[in-house]
Amino acid sequence: MSCCSAMASLLKASSFVSPLHQKLNYVSLSPITTNVQSKSYHSSLRNGRWHVPSMTIKAQMTVGGDVIDKESVPVNEERDYGVVNMHHVGILCENLERSLDFYQNILGLKINEARPHDKLPYRGAWLWVGSEMIHLMELPNPDPLTGRPQHGGRDRHTCIAIRDVSKLKTILDEAGIPYTLSRSGRPAIFTRDPDANALEFTQVDD
Repeated sequence: MSCCSAMASLLKASSFVSPLHQKLNYVSLSPITTNVQSKSYHSSLRNGRWHVPSMTIKAQMTVGGDVIDKESVPVNEERDYGVVNMHHVGILCENLERSLDFYQNILGLKINEARPHDKLPYRGAWLWVGSEMIHLMELPNPDPLTGRPQHGGRDRHTCIAIRDVSKLKTILDEAGIPYTLSRSGRPAIFTRDPDANALEFTQVDD
């Protein structure tokens, strides 16, 4: 075969369009356009809270020359039911006195005496964590106490913001309580209470 014949054969082969490419050419997507259904799409501040109006997004798809509008479900719908902050975290313990010894005498947390201790069918205590609380509940723990990750950051955990991680590290060292430091290098320390509940203490600035 001559060089000219070979070149002609290659050019002819390159012009072949597979059935898959034909199908992809038949169905094509046009640029996605958005259609804001509300009168104003700017968020507004009312009564000290941000309000975001409901918006609907439309997408256009071209199939065989026909344009089809696909309307998605509404997004960013306003759901303002008055979230303020985290009120408390419930932590299960096997023995209330043992847990109080840890949370009060090691971590230095104070009991909220205003919270009733005799209104529930189990023993417990409310501990102040800043303006929020930890509710210790003496109840059976459905979670296993063994086989948990060594690093509390890989387990369910409660995070408490503190001012000085190095000072807490010294306190835990003196009490012989094991801990791990943050794997990302940020000032944070992870430990566990007597019932293997994971706790994180992350340092924050004033």
